[in-house]
Amino acid sequence: DVQLVESGGGSVQAGGSLRLSCTHSGYTSSRHCMGWFRQAPGKEREGVASRGIGTGTTYYADNVKGRFTISPDKSLQMDNLKPEDSAMYYCAAGRGVDAHLLRPSGYGYWGQGTQVTVS
Repeated sequence: DVQLVESGGGSVQAGGSLRLSCTHSGYTSSRHCMGWFRQAPGKEREGVASRGIGTGTTYYADNVKGRFTISPDKSLQMDNLKPEDSAMYYCAAGRGVDAHLLRPSGYGYWGQGTQVTVS
């Protein structure tokens, strides 16, 4: 089994930055993909960024392109934060095209989440 733990969330003013970390234990192969998702109250969970462990290929949701960066260590650097970025952020591990394209169905392992609040 893979266990994922997020950290680094907090409160920040609009225009500020945060870096979220994802610590994982358990086996992941080069065919796995790591992703970040978020969910705001009353809204569906949405994919933010993904990165193939073996390929290094990244994929970003349109509304975070140019502001968020997912690194090889699975951390998520978030710059120029906006109030609409406020949500619970989740790290996830998955495989296949669905995972790369940030479809939740592609992910089998999820962390517990870390809260990000932008005011």
